[in-house]
Amino acid sequence: MALAVVCALGYWIGRQQLRMGNELLSRSRRELKRAKAVACELEKIAWTVRQSLAKHHASIARFKDRLGKLSGKQQQADWKDLCREVEEILKPTLQLATQMANAYDEIRQQSANLMSFTEVRTDPLTGVNNRRGLDDALANQFALLARYHSVFSLTLFDVDHFKSVNDREGHLHGDHVLQELARLLNQSIRETDLVARYGGEEFVVLMPQTDRAGACQFSERLREVVESRLEVTISGGVAIAGENDTAESLIARADLALYSAKIAGRNRVYFHNGEATAPVEVEPARAAETATG
Repeated sequence: MALAVVCALGYWIGRQQLRMGNELLSRSRRELKRAKAVACELEKIAWTVRQSLAKHHASIARFKDRLGKLSGKQQQADWKDLCREVEEILKPTLQLATQMANAYDEIRQQSANLMSFTEVRTDPLTGVNNRRGLDDALANQFALLARYHSVFSLTLFDVDHFKSVNDREGHLHGDHVLQELARLLNQSIRETDLVARYGGEEFVVLMPQTDRAGACQFSERLREVVESRLEVTISGGVAIAGENDTAESLIARADLALYSAKIAGRNRVYFHNGEATAPVEVEPARAAETATG
């Protein structure tokens, strides 16, 4: 009997270790793909700067050669030609300065993305981004919004009746539920999106270059996935960043939408249009597309 118990326990531990190993492998592959994308962007920036520097170096070399051939006896026309050549050198110099300034901004952006892979931006329980990782990502998105008018959205999700899960099953089981939810959200989002644990049983999904229609559709899809695969349901509040928003005001509007979803009965998604909240209504055709997507 004791041997059977030991064998069963060993089998269960082995299954758990295998599952955790598969999750770690899947997360590592995802982060590797993100790192490769960042590296490609840095490579493009470096190539552009290198090409501009080569062109500028060639212009300076030609100018130096012309200057060496000139003497005080040269005609005035030759000096005019030299002045025109100086102007031609200055133009790409100014362009190069602009390109390098833009490259610097891009490198800062990509460096911030790389830093999101470090442990300091990772929630120890769930393995997704923590509040610091979310704050950094929001700062980058607001910078892109201000400079390029690049729209983005976020959804604040909360586990329904999570306190009863802890009271009924214990806190260890509650932690397991949060881990499973984080894993499912992380697997269901796009590569450009970001999942962060906002606090307790609340999670944020940040969606770059996503308007209200896309954010609502995608958030409703995430809600349906959780409902179909986990023992709990989630409610969500969607908000779209505006020109006058800050990180605090954006999350506050998402929180108001989440509160409306809770009041309306939970297991649903609401959005905040800047003035009021309303339920997300998915068109039948798009809902069918989401279910099969």
